[in-house]
Amino acid sequence: MHIVFSLLAGLLFGLGLIVSGLANPQKVLAFLDVTRVWDPSLALVMGGAIGVSFFAFRMAQRRHRPRYGEKMVLPVATQIDKRLIGGAALFGIGWGLAGICPGPGLVLL
Repeated sequence: MHIVFSLLAGLLFGLGLIVSGLANPQKVLAFLDVTRVWDPSLALVMGGAIGVSFFAFRMAQRRHRPRYGEKMVLPVATQIDKRLIGGAALFGIGWGLAGICPGPGLVLL
C-alpha cells in the first residue's frame, strides 16, 4: 500500500508542477527576472503551496503515526549551518541559471 500511495503522491506532485508552470523553464526565468518582463504568477503558486504545507505540517505534528506508513518522519533541524547555506546557494544558482529546480527537473526527464 505504501508504494501505491507514494506513486499517487508523485503523480499528483508532477501534475501540479506541470499545471502550475513550474516545469516550464521560460516561465520560471520570467518569474526570476524582476528587471524586465516579470511574471508574478508563480508567486501565487508558491504562496498557495506554503499555505497548504503550513497547515499540513501542523496537523502531522499532532499525529503519533502516519495514516499510511510505519512512522512519522518530520524535519527537526532548527540550526542554520554552512551545509544549509551552501545547499540553498547551490540550489538558487542552479535554479536562476537554468530555470529548473530538482522537482520539475525530474518531471522534465
